[in-house]
Amino acid sequence: MCKDTKSLLSVVRCLQTFIKFAKIKEMSFLVEPLVFGPIKSRRLGNSLGINLMPEVGKICSFNCIYCECGWNPESKENSGIPKKEVFEHTLEKRLQELKGTANEPDSITFSGNGEPTLHPDFVEIIDITIRLRDLYIPHAKISVLTNGTMLHKKEIFDTIKKVDNNIIKIDGGTYETIKAINQPNVNFDLEKYIKLLQNFNGELIIQTCFLRGRHNGNKIDNTTENEVTLWIEHIKNINPKKIMIYAIDRETPEKELEKISQRELEKISEPLRRLGFNIECYGK
Repeated sequence: MCKDTKSLLSVVRCLQTFIKFAKIKEMSFLVEPLVFGPIKSRRLGNSLGINLMPEVGKICSFNCIYCECGWNPESKENSGIPKKEVFEHTLEKRLQELKGTANEPDSITFSGNGEPTLHPDFVEIIDITIRLRDLYIPHAKISVLTNGTMLHKKEIFDTIKKVDNNIIKIDGGTYETIKAINQPNVNFDLEKYIKLLQNFNGELIIQTCFLRGRHNGNKIDNTTENEVTLWIEHIKNINPKKIMIYAIDRETPEKELEKISQRELEKISEPLRRLGFNIECYGK
């Protein structure tokens, strides 16, 4: 093979690699390794992130129009999900590195590229995390950000109850709006979901992203008087120990979305504050 041909093949391979990673970047806005950070979180302080999904791609039971990880891929390929043994080794090594430093995490936070409770070993992984946290950085809280779609499974429900910050999503007052924002790809019954959350007996944190905009030509707005009134009723029925309401902070797959101001979030929260609920607002 001549020198020029070899050079041409080398260029082609480089271009193929570039295209591959460009497609990955387009598919998933924010992809993280198994353990990442700590990073400064608006809600959780110095947060050591845990991503139980593949480092490339996303696996989720919702397909939220505001998700910082982008749209769900068309393929449902689950390859690349980390094994619990790899997770244990990786987390322990990172906690050993952070112990005693100025960068010790305030929270060990399960979020990542999708829904963490979908990992087949989620229950055991939380037990591993509790043990390692107690051993190395006992003051750190364990936080799980979940869309709640797996809570109907008793083992998942019981495990979520064990963590310090069980942060569970409800992004609207009506089923129609939640469906439009979160686009669930599993069966989702709002009435049953609220009753399920009541079983926490107040020992949970509710998170809600407020937004306005359009998707597929349809208007979407969970800040209307009707939506907020019904959302408040859900909160009163669930009676959580804390509520976190927030605006979009990062790039979103749907481009026609509006970031809600801090002032408007404070106004939304005011009726619940008057009732004594603990609410944190994170607006723009």
